[in-house]
Amino acid sequence: MMDWTDRHCRAFHRALTRRALLYTEMLTADAVIHGQRERLLGYDAVEHPVALQLGGSDPAKMAEAARVGAAFGYDEINLNIGCPSDRVQSGRFGACLMREPDLVAALWRAAQEAAPEVPVTIKCRIGVDDQEPREALSALVDASMREGCETFIVHARKAWLKGLSPKENRDVPPLDYDLVRTLKRERPSLTIVLNGGLTGLDHALSEGAGLDGVMLGRAAYQSPALLLDVDARVFGAPAPAATREAAVEAYLHYIEARLDEGVPLHAMTRHMLGLFNGLPGGRRWRRVLSEEGVRAGAGVEVVRKALSAVTPALMPA
Repeated sequence: MMDWTDRHCRAFHRALTRRALLYTEMLTADAVIHGQRERLLGYDAVEHPVALQLGGSDPAKMAEAARVGAAFGYDEINLNIGCPSDRVQSGRFGACLMREPDLVAALWRAAQEAAPEVPVTIKCRIGVDDQEPREALSALVDASMREGCETFIVHARKAWLKGLSPKENRDVPPLDYDLVRTLKRERPSLTIVLNGGLTGLDHALSEGAGLDGVMLGRAAYQSPALLLDVDARVFGAPAPAATREAAVEAYLHYIEARLDEGVPLHAMTRHMLGLFNGLPGGRRWRRVLSEEGVRAGAGVEVVRKALSAVTPALMPA
């Protein structure tokens, strides 16, 4: 999720779940090749397992970007064939590549050959514009499967590249979870992960029954506390923190280290705003972080002040 799941967001989410696979923001192959690599690709070791998501339409460039990503130690390289933004379309990558399954297959092959030690996966839609979803999804999956791709994360909506904004493309086109489940039944050897419109962990596990995994995006970002249940319910393992408050305390160590490096507090706390949604003190938590976290020189005392507004309200009488 561009501008959302940066390295600070991922480090915070790691305080809530050890086991869930985390994804970077989508980076273009050109940015990886020509940009400031440490700024774009750097991450904290605590983030593992973490996948690098790439966008592009040139197999040679995709190969180089995958090679760089593998050298940085990412656990997976993911090709984004699902983003519908105008910026992405103008660069001929993202969801518009649903129309070019053979090119997608070539991109996958180039990336996998360049990074043979790292699994390369594909994230896609079920079609774009006037495509028939079953035909479009099957064509893309089968073309890449013939090259050896085994894992597909499917956003179960079409993308309308003309007439809808990127935001509308996340909500307006109808969801078709049954089509994704059909894909798995007809190609049982593949790893199929469901994405799109999943409102929480209960919803995800219900709709993902019979599939190999689920991907949560906005739900996990906007209500990150749901990640506290992932390790126990999905992996049968204890969470890294017993409570939201404990997760905040754990993340403070990361915040302090980054503050010493000159990272502004707001760059980290903006990802925590939804942690106490729906609880007494949650609004005060958001207000303190939003208003005081942006001030020059703001430090961990702002987080502790925000936490103090929530914690008493959560204590049993």
